[in-house]
Amino acid sequence: MSRRRASGPSQSIRIRDVARHAGVSPMTVSRALRDPAKVSEGLRRRVEAAVSQIGYLPNRLAGNLSSNRSNVVGMIVPSILNSLFANTIQGISDVLRREGYHLMLADSGYSLEEEEAIVTTFLQQRICGLVLHNTKHTAATRRLIEKAAVPVVEVGNLSASPLDMTVSYSNFEAAKAMTLHLAQLGYRRIGFVSLPLQDNERSSERRRGYLAALDEAGLSSDPAIMLEVSGGFASGGKAIARLVQTDEEIDAVFFAGDVLAVGALFECQRRGWPVPGRVAIASFDDVDLLRNVIPAITTLRIPRYEIGRRSAEVLLDRVSGRSAEPVAIDMKFEIIQRDSA
Repeated sequence: MSRRRASGPSQSIRIRDVARHAGVSPMTVSRALRDPAKVSEGLRRRVEAAVSQIGYLPNRLAGNLSSNRSNVVGMIVPSILNSLFANTIQGISDVLRREGYHLMLADSGYSLEEEEAIVTTFLQQRICGLVLHNTKHTAATRRLIEKAAVPVVEVGNLSASPLDMTVSYSNFEAAKAMTLHLAQLGYRRIGFVSLPLQDNERSSERRRGYLAALDEAGLSSDPAIMLEVSGGFASGGKAIARLVQTDEEIDAVFFAGDVLAVGALFECQRRGWPVPGRVAIASFDDVDLLRNVIPAITTLRIPRYEIGRRSAEVLLDRVSGRSAEPVAIDMKFEIIQRDSA
């Protein structure tokens, strides 16, 4: 009785075995695995079926070294725990899967230094492209990407000076629009709560938009009602309690984060403060929870799935050579008016 090697059957199965099983040439198998877009869908499925049936594992590293790129796109988000990034990831993944590419995902933990380390690792794996949620990077990260000459799409903000391509929306314009919306509803003392601004261009741009709107509406700004807090429901609750208890005139608070806004609503309900009777609440991002709490929360709707889908499309256009033009796509936003304001 023959015995399998401990290392598994894929060690002895070669590309010519796949070709024999699929009834095609080894070169065709290689092309179908390395660059699926260059073969017909029927042929690709035939090769994939043969690969699956005989248990062949392509040597991706060897292929990467010879072609200098793989069929893997690397994506870095600030936190895998934050559900906001899920729709963008799904949009990217749907497009890549359809075109025969794969997504490698990593979490930088809101650290630019960690992003730099991950970019280094991704480039060592010969990824064919990068999607970065951050639009602010270390100087070393910028040098690495420039030297590697891989296409990059930034999706967290419509940056004025992207590394390469950008598909996003303007955090500045979105925050400005919501603050002006609150002012137009009659609120005069509008507070602002965001995640920490350091190394976070999104938070910085949102506060800048808030301040620009106050100025345009003829309202005074006050650092005492502008807070930076950590993420989470509890942080939103503590922020609203601090603002309402220390400023009797505050009549609305714009939370630049959905979880913060929901935490604030729960705290108001716990303390018996009517929303919007005592204080109005507005949020950023239209997650399911915001439309299902009572009162439902006024917010900004960001097309995150579409941002992911378009990002993958422009990235693959660059990878395949279909386009070499610079790309900057504004996916816009929408104010969703509800009962909390």
